[in-house]
Amino acid sequence: MKIVKFIFLILLVYSYPIFLQGKLDWNQFRGATGQGHASSELPVVWDSDGSNLLWRTKLEGKAWSSPISTEDEIIVSNARTDTSSNKLFLEAISIDPKDGKRNWRSILFEYSNLPRIHRKNSYASPTPFYDGNRIYFHFGNLGTACMEKNGQVVWKKTFNYSPVHGSGSSLIAFGELLFFSADGADDPCLYALNKKDGSITWKARRTSNAKKNFSFCTPLVIPAGNSFQIISPASDWCFSYDLTGREIWKSNYRGGYSVVPRPIYFKGLIYVSSGYDHPTLYAIAVDGVGEVTKRKVRWSTGKAVPRNSSPVIVNGLLFMVSDAGVVSCLDALTGEVKWMERVAGSTSASLIQAGGMIYLTDEEGTTYVFQAKPSFVLQATNSLQERTLASGMAYENTLVLRTENALYRIGKVNKPKK
Repeated sequence: MKIVKFIFLILLVYSYPIFLQGKLDWNQFRGATGQGHASSELPVVWDSDGSNLLWRTKLEGKAWSSPISTEDEIIVSNARTDTSSNKLFLEAISIDPKDGKRNWRSILFEYSNLPRIHRKNSYASPTPFYDGNRIYFHFGNLGTACMEKNGQVVWKKTFNYSPVHGSGSSLIAFGELLFFSADGADDPCLYALNKKDGSITWKARRTSNAKKNFSFCTPLVIPAGNSFQIISPASDWCFSYDLTGREIWKSNYRGGYSVVPRPIYFKGLIYVSSGYDHPTLYAIAVDGVGEVTKRKVRWSTGKAVPRNSSPVIVNGLLFMVSDAGVVSCLDALTGEVKWMERVAGSTSASLIQAGGMIYLTDEEGTTYVFQAKPSFVLQATNSLQERTLASGMAYENTLVLRTENALYRIGKVNKPKK
């Protein structure tokens, strides 16, 4: 009976990601799995002068959210400011993937002042989520909204909490619920909303006493036994909750705060970075109950660990890039270092894996493509010469990158026959 129940849960909650191939490869931050995996090969070589560049669409305003896709459109959240009137416009934009032209644009929230944020942040850093039916947009405490694919607003809500340096945690959908972290200056917690109307289903308050409560981590839902766990790293602790908001376990990384990298999951282990000031990567077994720090941490490392970029696992190898651009390859089960190389410049974007390659885009807009193998082989270096902190996305056999000024779609250009 338990096996039947578990299969039913998998089909019920994961029914749409099973079919997320090609066009629906990237329905949320870090793709259908939430862990940076593309289902098809991506271009390896391109440049800003037109080699394998399908189109470039200029975007007004500034946002570091990632693009996502529905069946037939590319979706981005965006923030525009009017400095003359000090107004802020938070909006949703639909782009036609064929030519990069805008299908529609909708202003979701408008403010008459500009909240203070960190210089590296934006007012639209959280990434939208498409659940196969509707699109969900999140701007932290500045607003959350649900939209139909045609741009019609279904509902809009604001939630009163006080982020530090602005917002960064992306919203995720699972079953009939939406989850997002609200780790601000006070009362840090994880929210669960009803997808239908945006009402609060529950709030799980962090059982911690961190000196610095603020963090920006996007949760990850994983299968566990005959149910699921919501893995939600925050300041000082990584928390696991069930789907009712009950805390299952927590593991401590004392002094860690401003946690950004999204966790990844592999063979019963969850991998989390402790964030600032001294990031440490922890591999934690998820079968514990209560305070599990001493019992369930399988290995940890403090060498070249990211504060911002999320890692990726390929064939049992864990790849990560530090903020300084140093890439490491480790055995995911033991933590053994296979290689470590300085590859890129300053890096914030998360890694993407596609066709046996790892894609790393640094803050200067240069993407380094190297093989996902236990020895370092750099395949290509591609520069768009535009600043970027946003993570890229896969769309069919193409790569979509967001820079400070534009959205690029990169793929094979079919040249006309002579």
